[in-house]
Amino acid sequence: MSTTVITGGNAITMDPSNPYARAVAVRDGRILAVGREEDVLAQAGPGAEVVRAGGRSVLPGFIDPHNHLLSTAETLVAVDARYPAVGSAADLVAAVAAEAARTPAGQWIRAYGMDDAKYPGGRPTRRQLDEATTEHPVIVYHVSGHQAVVNSAALSWRGIGDDVADPAGGAFVRDEGGRLTGMVLDSAMELLLPVAVDIGCHGPNFHVDLPLEQLRSWLELAGETYLRAGVTTVCDPQVSRRELLVYRSAWEAGTLPVRTAVMPLSHMLDELSSIGLAGPFGDDRLRFGAMKFYCDGTLLGGTAMFDEPYGEGFTGSLYHQPEQLVDLVRRAATADWQIGIHTQGDRAMGYSLEAIKAAVAVSGDDARPRIEHCGHPTPAQVREFAALGVIPVNQPNFLYDSGTDFVRRLGERRAHRLQPIREELDAGLRPVLSSDSFVSSLRPMETVSNAVRRRTREGGPIGAEQAITLEEALRAHTIDAAYALRMEDRIGSLTPGKLADVVVLDGDVRSLPADALSGVDAWLTMLDGDIAYRAG
Repeated sequence: MSTTVITGGNAITMDPSNPYARAVAVRDGRILAVGREEDVLAQAGPGAEVVRAGGRSVLPGFIDPHNHLLSTAETLVAVDARYPAVGSAADLVAAVAAEAARTPAGQWIRAYGMDDAKYPGGRPTRRQLDEATTEHPVIVYHVSGHQAVVNSAALSWRGIGDDVADPAGGAFVRDEGGRLTGMVLDSAMELLLPVAVDIGCHGPNFHVDLPLEQLRSWLELAGETYLRAGVTTVCDPQVSRRELLVYRSAWEAGTLPVRTAVMPLSHMLDELSSIGLAGPFGDDRLRFGAMKFYCDGTLLGGTAMFDEPYGEGFTGSLYHQPEQLVDLVRRAATADWQIGIHTQGDRAMGYSLEAIKAAVAVSGDDARPRIEHCGHPTPAQVREFAALGVIPVNQPNFLYDSGTDFVRRLGERRAHRLQPIREELDAGLRPVLSSDSFVSSLRPMETVSNAVRRRTREGGPIGAEQAITLEEALRAHTIDAAYALRMEDRIGSLTPGKLADVVVLDGDVRSLPADALSGVDAWLTMLDGDIAYRAG
């Protein structure tokens, strides 16, 4: 039997029967004992490996319940177009041109993280990207993942001209003369990319057609990035056949880097229902969770649906008409799926609530419906959440990254009520924290910091009255996140008998000022009782 004891730490266990401890022992992949050092060492017995934590915080491994694991792995080997390194169209052109100089002609160039709301000249165009290269098709993904800008070569490669019709749930942006600018929104991305699957109007399609072996190698390389941040479990909230094949291939080879729950996209509902498959299904390393649906578009990109238009006249867009969404979600619940609906604006929130009511009527008292992002629920909608057992899946990193843009586009009244986590907690809900990586940083302590601080990148407040405490934030990224995945019986707390996923942070977070929390990573990460990462 292999036993490891972590001593001299300040453990925050997330177990209400034993909330704090000085030592944790693990044996054969499970938590053996938690408590005082002398008691834990005695229970571990002679021969145990002892890790001295030196006063650092010890927590259950972080659980990210909304993290595009495979897509994040792809971004790590693509052009980085994130702000502030790329802060203008000129910066973007330079970054693409540099990549073109080392890429054989005819190969696609992909970039991720463009935040054009911060560009002095506004959205870039295909003509500007043409300055970088005419020899390569180029696609630059918006930071939200819901839109992209492409160059002329990309349009030509797909045979798309000015006469192309807008598909349901998306649009091609045009200039005053009706000419394509190169910007494509939401489901229109389906027509641009060399995609591996056809998902129709069920979401933005970033499921790029690439060899399975290449995708799996990138997935495996991403493992250290996750484990260094202390992440031991993720839930990928948009999985098609492409992602599932890659995850299963890595699972079979024993190289899936972290525990992975998958949310199949709703275009797969009929196919999965026909064979009687619904989550939870699988094992503790790879399993089906909820099914993913889309209501409206993206707050960051201007396609979220509010009762009042916002920004530069943004009216929002829907992936399905309200009655179609209700029918789709009801059918999924009837097939025993937990449901999760991407929803941002208040009008879209009303549509999603009608769909959730239909699901709960079928699923019963423990439906655990999720609202992904949960951008701007009204106070009345939060009260409805409580009656339905809704789990808001928040990403407070958005408030840091784009809070100033939200205030400008939405106005003070609405911007400061985005992601009202304090209000959700006070209503008796169990909101969870997540990153939405690749859209924002996957590092949990950045997410925790932004939930506690509620400050923008520029230092201004963004809904300060919705701030939560450090321990509330940690809970939302561990045991409550496990609850959202229906895995609270096996992960999420340092409780004897649970799976031994443990993170020792590189500081004592309860003694740090809030401004220092975002700089904290893992000093040591254990997955299934094995030390998977240790700082050098």
